[in-house]
Amino acid sequence: MQYLHTMIRVSDLEASLEFFCTHLGLVEISRKESEKGRFTLVFLAAPDDVERARGDKAPMVELTWNWDPEVYTGGRNFGHLAYRVDDIYALCRRLMDAGITINRPPRDGYMAFIRSPDGISIELLQKGEPLPPEEPWASMENTGTW
Repeated sequence: MQYLHTMIRVSDLEASLEFFCTHLGLVEISRKESEKGRFTLVFLAAPDDVERARGDKAPMVELTWNWDPEVYTGGRNFGHLAYRVDDIYALCRRLMDAGITINRPPRDGYMAFIRSPDGISIELLQKGEPLPPEEPWASMENTGTW
């Protein structure tokens, strides 16, 4: 058995691509549009997984955008996506500067949570050992849910 991808439905493809690619740093691997099915599929990979994703078609996140509007609920019921990052403080700073709420700041230098435009929780985990506690993160309160 081999893990392939996780699919999440998105209500605004452009906002989701801005979040996942521009801000989080994922890379678009492929895109498929189905006129008959009235949907677009966009497959994304983490930067360190790009070559493997292109060759094996895994591991990836599949964004599914249905052309006919729907209201999606249950982002928290889904659970979360998790990514290992090189510098959790630098990434959280970049996300915050882009206007993205850090729901669970990396107070411990190891773990943070953010949410996609559709409410999908994203866990960020520091690569290797936790970084030493640092402000403003060490004293930052949680915001909302994750």
